[in-house]
Amino acid sequence: MTLLTWNHACTVGVRAMDDQHGILMDTMNELRLALVQGSGREQISLQLNRLIEFAVMHFASEETLLERFGFPGAAAHRVEHQRVLDWLRASAHRAERREDTQMRPLLGFLRDWLVEHIAGLDREYGAWLNERGVF
Repeated sequence: MTLLTWNHACTVGVRAMDDQHGILMDTMNELRLALVQGSGREQISLQLNRLIEFAVMHFASEETLLERFGFPGAAAHRVEHQRVLDWLRASAHRAERREDTQMRPLLGFLRDWLVEHIAGLDREYGAWLNERGVF
């Protein structure tokens, strides 16, 4: 898995969300680094839980913003967030129980999901919120 790097395609035009997306990328890169360096299960599990913790905060922040301004796709956005969180939590649970958890495919999925999610669904709300004066 390659490093996630911030670029123009990652911006949605809402500074708080752009900043949080950058932190999500950094957190995923830290998890990747732990894997590449051959860190033990405990360290990898810790990094995975940090990612989940930040994702929960970010998703809640994003959903609150969307609901506050009446974004029409807010409910679908919440469902997508919950789907990914459920998957992440199940992976973390397996890792903590020392079950076979394939972290590289997990990171590949998360990387692809995050990039597609930001470039797709999140950019839609960015333009919508910008039209309502939220930047």
